[in-house]
Amino acid sequence: MMSEQDTAAEHLAKLFHYYQEALSQDFGCEGKEHSFSWEETPMNDRKRMIAAARLALLDLAAANHAQKARSEYFAKPGEAEWGC
Repeated sequence: MMSEQDTAAEHLAKLFHYYQEALSQDFGCEGKEHSFSWEETPMNDRKRMIAAARLALLDLAAANHAQKARSEYFAKPGEAEWGC
């Protein structure tokens, strides 16, 4: 059974693959590589893309966590208490 994080990583990898293929003609990439559907993509390539997506999701989550941690130390506008 796949975890929610694994499912999200695989979904992100599939989306990235889909959009990469869909945009390849717009960027003059047609004919340079054989275009594979996700199911036709070699398993090693799929696993590599899923692993890369998993790392990207972890980086995004860490950056979001760090941003939240920094904002906890500052008062919201109009809520700061001034004085000694």
